Amino acid sequence: MEINHYEFKFGEFGETIGVQINLRGFDILRFNYISKGTAFTIEQRSKLKLSGYLPPRVKALEDQVRSSLEIVEEKESDIEKFIYIRSLYDRNVVLAHAVIASDITKFLPIIYTPTVGLACQQYSKLFRGANGIHFYPGNIDYAEHVLHHYTDQDIGIAVVTDNQGILGIGDQGAGGIPICLGKLMLYTQGAGLAPWHCLPISLDVGTDNEELLNDPGYLGWRHKRLKGEEYYDFIEKFVIAFKKNFPHSLCQWEDFSKQTAFNVRDKYLKELISFNDDIQGTGAVALAGILAAMKVKKEKMTDQVYLVHGAGAGGIGIAEQIETELVEQGLDRKNAEARIFTLDSKGLVTSDRELEPYKTKLAKDPKIFAWLKSPEDNTLLNVIKNEKVTVLIGTSGQPGCFTKEIVEAVCENTDRPVILPLSNPTAKAEALPKDIYQWTDGKALVSTGSPFDPVNHNGKDYRIGQMNNSFVFPGVGLGVVASGASEVLPTFFSAAAHAIAEFVKEKELNDGILFPPLDQLREVSLEVAKKVGAEAIKAGVTQKDCAFSKFKHNNDPERLNILVDKIRWSPRYLEQV
Repeated sequence: MEINHYEFKFGEFGETIGVQINLRGFDILRFNYISKGTAFTIEQRSKLKLSGYLPPRVKALEDQVRSSLEIVEEKESDIEKFIYIRSLYDRNVVLAHAVIASDITKFLPIIYTPTVGLACQQYSKLFRGANGIHFYPGNIDYAEHVLHHYTDQDIGIAVVTDNQGILGIGDQGAGGIPICLGKLMLYTQGAGLAPWHCLPISLDVGTDNEELLNDPGYLGWRHKRLKGEEYYDFIEKFVIAFKKNFPHSLCQWEDFSKQTAFNVRDKYLKELISFNDDIQGTGAVALAGILAAMKVKKEKMTDQVYLVHGAGAGGIGIAEQIETELVEQGLDRKNAEARIFTLDSKGLVTSDRELEPYKTKLAKDPKIFAWLKSPEDNTLLNVIKNEKVTVLIGTSGQPGCFTKEIVEAVCENTDRPVILPLSNPTAKAEALPKDIYQWTDGKALVSTGSPFDPVNHNGKDYRIGQMNNSFVFPGVGLGVVASGASEVLPTFFSAAAHAIAEFVKEKELNDGILFPPLDQLREVSLEVAKKVGAEAIKAGVTQKDCAFSKFKHNNDPERLNILVDKIRWSPRYLEQV
């Protein structure tokens, strides 16, 4: 079947205004981008030779959404709801996204974390049909050919995983691609990036997960994971093929593991339009929460002392972004680094230890700490007390490690401590918000990585703002591709963080709430995209062309804002043109 059997039509600014269908009959119903299911009118059914293939009643999109929501409610578990939404997407993209958009707060934990983790673990068992592209050693040498013949060539953003660092559950082999699918659904929900501009890619380099290797039903490449030169040669082949086919498209690296995440990100920063969400997206969303907290505290970031407990990709990404912001706010790099402490399972990260390279940048010389006389002194509590920590951030995955004693120690250093237990899922949070409120008599400024119910304190309910990366990456991605940025700069994430913090209403700040509600995701993403696009123009990194629009912004932020507004897709049925 030729790919030109349907063609999307775009307006002056790149907005999708219609679709030309050259298919007829049942073939139309097989294409999830253009199928309306029972919403095809009688006239359309006649014209497109669909008579007889659908029951007589014509249902409007709103009726279809209502029926789908009833089915979702009948499902007994979140993984069953996930399967239903994905199967709905495979039949009818518009309807699936309309269902999600009807209650994004409810559906985000189903289409993404935490439910997507279960989908990754059960990927081989749950497999229903092809989604995206799977590269493995058997086909990577002709990756250029595979990408060239992919049905959708108007690709704006690809989310790419090597499946190794999946959501704290580790190496999932070929099973990581639901992560990419979930992220791209959020690109559509938040940024309004049309589904046909999105490409999920799995780089299956094997797995060290013995359970998968011994599973006769496992669908991935049944070999030990490639390492060293073999691994990086594989990545290089993919990058060359991707850049040749999609030179103006953004590549988002997703769920690579620790050192590999930094190596791949750093190697291709200039060579490919790319970023790593686990590092930079996490850094930006944490910075957004800190910026909002400074508004509440009426203090400067440059006067705070930061401790990141958990020195993985996310933790170091947060430390990097804080440092970038402190420099932007006037500190020199040496003084900025002096205000940021990182801890791992062995305590304060110090330069006298054998460290993974990505940890070395913020490693401290142990000789400068008079209180650090023996390994027994190297504890979370001692760092807080002796270095006067005012902002405590958890990315450790160690549930309950922010104890009452720890939180009270931060309170000794500031009237309004900033406590951010960010580990996912909820069961791994470093502390529960209700406990932090109780231990600090409501003075702490709290945000979490997982969703929590409101906390009642002194008879009033307080919403707990969620530091969700979905506030960051959709808008960053849209800003990058709309502006035609040739690279993704650290300042893009600073711009994103400021846009998010500015979106929190004064009333919410007065209640100590640091993030907007998730049902404002689309509005937040729009502001993030505009700020990122403006930053790209200011930095002089915009190209002549962007990924999927012929509209020229001419480095005018106002014209760019028009483009960003116009190209955003909404889940509604298009007219055939």
